[in-house]
Amino acid sequence: RGDETIVLSRRGATPWTPDGTIGPWAREIDGAGAIVNLAGEPMPDKRWTTAQKERILQSRVLATRSLVAAVRAASRPPAALISGSGVGFYPDSEKVVDETSPPGAGFLSRICVAWEAEAREAEPFGSRVVLLRTGVVLHREGGALPKLLLPFRLGAGGPLGSGSQWWAWIHRDDWVRMTLWAIDTAAVRGPLNVCAPEPTRYRDIAKAIGRALRRPSFMPAPAFALRLLLGEMADEMLLASQRAVPARARALGFTWSFPELETAVRDAVTPRHAPR
Repeated sequence: RGDETIVLSRRGATPWTPDGTIGPWAREIDGAGAIVNLAGEPMPDKRWTTAQKERILQSRVLATRSLVAAVRAASRPPAALISGSGVGFYPDSEKVVDETSPPGAGFLSRICVAWEAEAREAEPFGSRVVLLRTGVVLHREGGALPKLLLPFRLGAGGPLGSGSQWWAWIHRDDWVRMTLWAIDTAAVRGPLNVCAPEPTRYRDIAKAIGRALRRPSFMPAPAFALRLLLGEMADEMLLASQRAVPARARALGFTWSFPELETAVRDAVTPRHAPR
């Protein structure tokens, strides 16, 4: 849309040092319109040993601390700091939760609480802070969906565990649109549930994937097998219920391009320029 985007990277021309301190890269923060902070050790790539859990936590806390330090040092602080978080902030529960609901007590909740607290430290220095509590992002090019699709493509797709757990989800295009909207909308501040209007039980997501791929969707992955394979990660990332709704986005007038599961899944799994 014409914005100039600067990506901070460890391998960039001005190396990014997300260790809680600032370096020469901090000059990019001074005068920027906004920061979008999504940095952190990937969650599902390795089994959650004690050491890996610490890496996941500290990578988010220290990266955010570095950015806040750069905001503090800036002569012209960015108008907004849009900082990552997740619906894992909420407890594993059947209850509907929104941005006013309290956090859970699990590992993901503790990460989100610590991550958000670091971001909020930018508020006294003039940056409006938005905390993106993101649900499961649906797109064939990354995130959770490609891993979920594999068993379906092999004809063995179906529910994870009982399939009764609630997932808050969002199509990637709507994630991008909501993030840009959060940058542009001064009334958006604090927690923002970045998800579609209605969460869905995973068994219904599985059925939608099966229909989109024209593959079976009735082969469950037993909970005990997922726990054996993934350990604690299975309970927190696959089997837990987060019935989060985007109350703030609805109240402030955001509109979704993909509000319905069936359309979102079909678009997410099908290449847009695929031959008919």
